[in-house]
Amino acid sequence: MVRKHQWTPNVIAAVILLFSPCTVGAAAAGEGLAVTVYSTADPGSFDPQRFISQQRQGYNLNFAWQVPGFGVVKEVRTVNLKAGLNELRFTDVAQFIDPTTVSFVDLTDPDGTEVLEQNFEFDLINTQKLYEKYIDREVGLEVTQDGETTVVTGKVLAVSGGMFILQTPQGLEFLPQGSGRIKLPPLPLEGLVTKPTLVWKLDAEQGGEHEIRTTYQTSGITWRADYNLMLNADDTLADLGAWVTVMNLSGRAYQNARLKLIAGDVQRVQPEYGYFRSGGGAGRGAGRPPGFQERAFFEYHLYTLPRRTDILSNTTQQITLFPTARDVSVEKVLVYFGLSPGAGWRFSPNPQTDRNMGTQSNPKVDVYVRFHNEEDNNLGMPLPRGKVRVYKQDEADETFEFVGEDLIDHTPKNETVLIRVGQAFDIVGERTQTNFTIDTRANLITESFKIQIRNHKEQHIKVIIKENLYRWVNWQITEASDEHEKIDARTIHFEVNVPPDGEKTLTYTVKYTW
Repeated sequence: MVRKHQWTPNVIAAVILLFSPCTVGAAAAGEGLAVTVYSTADPGSFDPQRFISQQRQGYNLNFAWQVPGFGVVKEVRTVNLKAGLNELRFTDVAQFIDPTTVSFVDLTDPDGTEVLEQNFEFDLINTQKLYEKYIDREVGLEVTQDGETTVVTGKVLAVSGGMFILQTPQGLEFLPQGSGRIKLPPLPLEGLVTKPTLVWKLDAEQGGEHEIRTTYQTSGITWRADYNLMLNADDTLADLGAWVTVMNLSGRAYQNARLKLIAGDVQRVQPEYGYFRSGGGAGRGAGRPPGFQERAFFEYHLYTLPRRTDILSNTTQQITLFPTARDVSVEKVLVYFGLSPGAGWRFSPNPQTDRNMGTQSNPKVDVYVRFHNEEDNNLGMPLPRGKVRVYKQDEADETFEFVGEDLIDHTPKNETVLIRVGQAFDIVGERTQTNFTIDTRANLITESFKIQIRNHKEQHIKVIIKENLYRWVNWQITEASDEHEKIDARTIHFEVNVPPDGEKTLTYTVKYTW
């Protein structure tokens, strides 16, 4: 039977959360503690050590709000309630709770227990706050002067700027807090908050043991994905291992917790702070599947660890994301993009008529590793956004050496992954404008290029030459020494073969009209 009352707006919000659909049976399946971690971390710039250093040194009390991610903590506890009014206090909660997200459900008697009031006490005691509790009370301070120690006794008027201001029989005394020993009378423990605490005032119909589920969001916790791609000697096969790095600075440890990770771009309203911007691994238990179990969830992907784990406070820890994928077919791809990065060219809403634009030549040839994320290639699983580190086997001693790294975005299955690992040492490109004519009356530009790839290796190579036709959207290749492929409205590719210790020359002419 549901009792009817007149509710204030704040209590209405609590009741909406209280009576969300649930069953006792469902609670039993998720009994205990569960944490779901969401991440907005940029794997290229996110450095967990920076946040840990801030936390340890106390330089920024708001460091946890800057952590790029958040957690949803769900916990089922057994508590004793009496029939009638109760005050329930949970002290072991995260320090950086968002109090507006807290929900409370009595799984034992959902219709008979009502939330009357909900509070989050976070004003934790420290030295300054403890001293302030003695304002208007008598204290004694030992003061040493000229080798003699005396006790100054008086009423505390203020504690400010590292000073005690005392009213003594002789007048006001201003004494530094560190000037000597302080003699303080006892204080009642009421009102001293030593841990972040959630407090509920409840009205329960039934007394006895109740199963309680609480849920809240907390800042200060996030995760990122890290991948290791281990190439074989001839760059045709690789093993792909994946790790999850979880960082917990939320102000609480989560012991024996069920861990879930959400991968995807989840919309979340962020406050405007103005100045904020946003290993080893766990061993495999006998008979337990390694890594996380993945499944689609809404428009995201959910990764569930099929065992409980300890998420320790103020730490980073690595857990296997999925078992290492063996013998993944890969391909090394060489790409020459001859436009100089600093040349200042860009796509424009108007025709680019400056003959010198884009004529600077970039000599570097980029090296990529490409593979298909498919079941037939021993993969076929969604890959969360993260950093891919690439290693190659050294045949001399069969060890692996680091050859480069790149970032990947959230990548669904059956998509191609392209990783830029660096630039080739023994392969050089050169791009030269050989002809340029412009007819402003006919709205016509004709431009010709010669592109040379010089191979100083002892092996035959294949190079993709990428050209951006940036002068205008209407273009036509009128002459070309090699076949080209149109990639998009302003990009073409030439795929050329270069002999060992040899050179390949490519020429083409493009006509622009507007």
